Amino acid sequence: MESSPHRVVVLALPGLLPFELGIPHRIFGRAKDGAGRPLYEILTCGLAPGPVPTDADFDIHVAQGPELLATADTVVVPASYELGPVHEEGRLTDELTAALAHIRPGTRLVSICTGGYVLAAAGYLDGRRATTHWASAAHFQQLFPAVKVDPDVLYTDDGDVLTSAGVAAGIDLCLHIVRRDHGAAVANEAARRTVVPPHREGGQAQFVDRPVPEPQLATTTAARAWVLDRLHEPLRLTDMARQEAMSVRTFTRRFREEAGISPGQWITGRRVERARRLLEQTELSMEQVARESGFGTAQSLRKHVQAALGVSPTAYRRTFRATGGTGGGGSGGGSGGGVTPPSPDGPSVDAGSVH
Repeated sequence: MESSPHRVVVLALPGLLPFELGIPHRIFGRAKDGAGRPLYEILTCGLAPGPVPTDADFDIHVAQGPELLATADTVVVPASYELGPVHEEGRLTDELTAALAHIRPGTRLVSICTGGYVLAAAGYLDGRRATTHWASAAHFQQLFPAVKVDPDVLYTDDGDVLTSAGVAAGIDLCLHIVRRDHGAAVANEAARRTVVPPHREGGQAQFVDRPVPEPQLATTTAARAWVLDRLHEPLRLTDMARQEAMSVRTFTRRFREEAGISPGQWITGRRVERARRLLEQTELSMEQVARESGFGTAQSLRKHVQAALGVSPTAYRRTFRATGGTGGGGSGGGSGGGVTPPSPDGPSVDAGSVH
């Protein structure tokens, strides 16, 4: 019997940011199975049916009230600029408390940017690792000391509770969820249809010194493109720097300024990405996957995949083989099923390569 799509309910709060409200609809709405069927059903509710003010010069009309939360497999709380006592005192309003009471135990909870204040005020983040926009991180930690705030990452994954930093990091988190639920191919296609990069590691820094290169300033783009064509080969920092006609020292500094992580961390992330695709989509042996992804040996592959995903390559492949690459897509799926990796921190490349 064909399962129904995993239901995502987005809670629209007064003062919401329209861009962030649209992220779940855009990303989850582009996730399709091999036959082109939607893998998610995305619905929106408010604290009450009717108009919801935004931080822009228009309101949005939400047809359904908080009762819809009781039907959700995943609840998403985007940012709002009118959280009142939630933001100022760390406590829920009576109206918000009543709304969140509709959420069933085991429902996956997701926040975008300062939507994390709502999850924290409700106690969902106590004892858990979480993040929010870097400009709010210190205030967030002060208000919610029981939360393990990581101010530097794009998003965190604590199984059934996931949080993201500001704005575009919400796109990264939603793509991460699609990937976790249904594998790399589905997530990459959703990203391609949305014309955004397919994946940024959760451990990547939120704030980089030069997110938009200055005019006439040399970048590391050519070196990264060069690397992506040679992930299966030994890679050295001197060769990467040569692509940009820079010294190793200048190249390393410039790379960190632009990417927020070291060249070695970035290469390891790309190799893990390639290994994931090969594990999901091919029958190659572990030794072959290791060679094709640039890890060289099955032992090195296991080390880096375990560090990044929290599971062995064999377990990762078995999960996606068992689910047909669509883990947890049906309604009632709770946390979404499939592999539940922690956010990777980008382990360094093997000795002898870039580090």
